[in-house]
Amino acid sequence: MNFELLFAAQAGQAVRYALTGAKGGFSRTLLAQTQLMPNLVPAVLCDLDVPGLHGLCVELGFAAEQLYICKDAAAVASAPSDAIVLVADVALLQAARYDILVEATGNPAIGYQVARRAIEDGRHVAMVSKEVDSVAGIALSRLAAQHDVVYTTADGDQPANLIGWVSWARVLKLDIVAAGKSSEYDLVFNPEDGSITQLDTTISAPAMGELLRLGDDIPATLAARRAALNGLKTSATADYCEMSVVATNTGLVPDVELLHYPIARTSELADIYALREDGGVLGRSGVIEVFNVLRLPDEASFAGGVFVIIRTHDKPTWELLAQKGHVVSRNGRYACLYLPYHFMGVETPITLLNAVLHKRASGTDKPSQSTILAGRATIDIAAGTVLKMGGHHHDVTGVQAVLIGRSDAPDDIAPLYLAAHATATRDIKAGELLLMGDIEQYNDELHRAWQTGLQSA
Repeated sequence: MNFELLFAAQAGQAVRYALTGAKGGFSRTLLAQTQLMPNLVPAVLCDLDVPGLHGLCVELGFAAEQLYICKDAAAVASAPSDAIVLVADVALLQAARYDILVEATGNPAIGYQVARRAIEDGRHVAMVSKEVDSVAGIALSRLAAQHDVVYTTADGDQPANLIGWVSWARVLKLDIVAAGKSSEYDLVFNPEDGSITQLDTTISAPAMGELLRLGDDIPATLAARRAALNGLKTSATADYCEMSVVATNTGLVPDVELLHYPIARTSELADIYALREDGGVLGRSGVIEVFNVLRLPDEASFAGGVFVIIRTHDKPTWELLAQKGHVVSRNGRYACLYLPYHFMGVETPITLLNAVLHKRASGTDKPSQSTILAGRATIDIAAGTVLKMGGHHHDVTGVQAVLIGRSDAPDDIAPLYLAAHATATRDIKAGELLLMGDIEQYNDELHRAWQTGLQSA
């Protein structure tokens, strides 16, 4: 696709956006990219830390005289047309002049509230808060259709990138066996000292040196690699949340509720994500997955990128492609097609321009609840306990995120990010799935959105 031609007819037409969670890491990448694009205007920025947000904008090169800190709706409405309005209260966004909301608070209740208001006011919404989307994405998409605006995932985050990659493969009529992404941080094995480094953690794992090749018994090798990590954590709630968003936008489902999460080198993916009868780990086709990258220090990262595993169709075609270096399974029956990147807010302007100028979503316009992001207790939770949410990956304390196919889920299953911040109504035993009857004092608006999504799926 030629992206210059895509927007050529609207060259010079400005798109004004609002941004919540504007001081966060994703938001910085978007604001930095905005500096390079005069046709993309940050009309109003919202964050609880307004002084810090002001400092960030100045650091990024926005003129201090262009930044207006506003504390009420009247001040927002009267700000100059070229102002960048800074606010702490999401309610003040309604008074601002903008075309599309970029929702990046990561807060399920607040994110849903601000997105719903924007749609009802006739604004498009690019949803970065996967926590919101996992509970209310379907309802918000339906609401957007009613108001003739776009509700979409945002390019640069793995969900939109993977949804796009799956749609590309489907247009080509490729037979998708699995689709997914790499986990957040690589496992980098140093053969010189037998250590593995994951971000800022390094452990001794000399056994991995004998496990760098997949071997003939794939499940056994993967199990041995897992054991060699000595309990190093390799999964994240954020991964499950992102893949739930992909699932509702593509119809893919989990093979197992914790996903397989293999520790894999990129060149092995087509062999690992084969069906069991072909030596792989999958019990069925059409599944959503995440893997942990295993690589050497001088090898390129998968960089949180995305992939699809397909069945090959014409043997000579895929033999030719294998000769060119593409990842084809040893038996020639599967291939891995991948994009080793996600550039966060650097890519997001494509979504914003496409939504406003062409009224097209980066996701799908008809999501459905094929898969549910739920929670299973990892400890005994006493009645009256508040299920707190926090940390970089927005974990819910004492609860393991799980992905469950809609057809396999109890009717009263509780979505994870509706249960977050709710209170347990009874003693919940370790291993039990959280149900709606187990929680109270959850956000009523978010619950209604969840129910709407279930009914329209």
